[in-house]
Amino acid sequence: MTHRTRALIHLPYRALGELARLGAALAPAGGGKTRRTLHARRGIRRRYEEWGRSERDPRRLLLWMHAPSVGEGLQARPVIQLLRASHPELQIAYTHYSPSAERFAASLGADFTDYLPFDTPGDARAALAALRPRALVFSKLDVWPVLAREAAARGVRLGLTSATLAETSSRRGGMAASLLRDAYALLDAVGAIDEADAERLVGLGVRRSVITVTGDTRYDQVWERATRVDRASELLAPLASRRPTLVAGSTWPSDEAVLLPAWLELRRAVGDARMVIAPHEPTRVHMEPIERWATENGITLARLGTPASSDAEVVLVDRVGVLGDLYALADAAYVGGGFHAAGLHSVLEPAAFGAPVAFGPRSRANRDARLLTAGSAGAAARDAAELTALLSTWLGDREARDHAGARAREVVRSGLGAAGRSSALVERLLFD
Repeated sequence: MTHRTRALIHLPYRALGELARLGAALAPAGGGKTRRTLHARRGIRRRYEEWGRSERDPRRLLLWMHAPSVGEGLQARPVIQLLRASHPELQIAYTHYSPSAERFAASLGADFTDYLPFDTPGDARAALAALRPRALVFSKLDVWPVLAREAAARGVRLGLTSATLAETSSRRGGMAASLLRDAYALLDAVGAIDEADAERLVGLGVRRSVITVTGDTRYDQVWERATRVDRASELLAPLASRRPTLVAGSTWPSDEAVLLPAWLELRRAVGDARMVIAPHEPTRVHMEPIERWATENGITLARLGTPASSDAEVVLVDRVGVLGDLYALADAAYVGGGFHAAGLHSVLEPAAFGAPVAFGPRSRANRDARLLTAGSAGAAARDAAELTALLSTWLGDREARDHAGARAREVVRSGLGAAGRSSALVERLLFD
């Protein structure tokens, strides 16, 4: 594709960016995710500029890390923690795209935290002028073409950590590949998760000479959480039990359509089994059908944190932010997202606690699920019958459960060290 053709492709992209800026100026507060995404960027140039004037110390290097949502943020967090510990003189800016990441971003202790502006020349230049970064590092895959071009023009060094590209990614062809190829070619250092990702990234436009295989920093992150969990905490202590426990995390209605019938069969085989279920969206609309199912089938159900939850057969989690610790209760886990197109959620969190993991069939593109399956530490179930059989083995046979759980933990252990390698990559961008 010629440079002229690629330039023409950028014209509608730029128009969409300007349209989004107009939407930000007009969008009211509240409402759905799209409205919140727009409204959050109202006055964004001013926020960046005010921080740049009052807080930016020109005597200190600044690292700008961007992660669009919480998942990518979890990959960025171990890198930020290591760099903060080894280079306290650094200023760190952290940006995100999704409203769902706002609370997570605030917990990182960055010097500056905000939404990423829309990818227009004006917003990119304003943000770069305010932050004056030495390096701009993206987490996982999202590289914004206008921002990357404007940053490179200013001499900002560009990086990508925990980089992965699925075989089925839409970025590998068509309009997306044409739009993004120049941006990926600008990257100065890329840490790929594995060799296969490295090869696919080359096909996306990344220069082979800048790629190293560093691994996935999520392995370090989930391992640290599992080893530091406080089982005597107010959250976990009341739920301690000898009963075989399934923790079902980040479930959607499509998961529950399989999981709940499977549970009715499972409880006949493993009479003292218990389930802790954490819907991905713990809204009234999502939780009420689960409560109704329990009532109709004579199952004792209690909300998390209520006195009855200690003895209930099913504990319903009605809040976010606690699932990572609740996996400490799991003898086995079910992770949602594998029965619809949105994608499988993190199977590493329960695996780090030594719990074998079940999930739905739409998991073949998920590298972690493939590793667990290959290690006999996890498995996909296509329907309620398969899920019943799988969970009956893990919850009803202690030896089988312990064997699969140990292998799950070993899968996570084998991926450790990525955070150190990734932080070293970023250090080279900052100091070399």
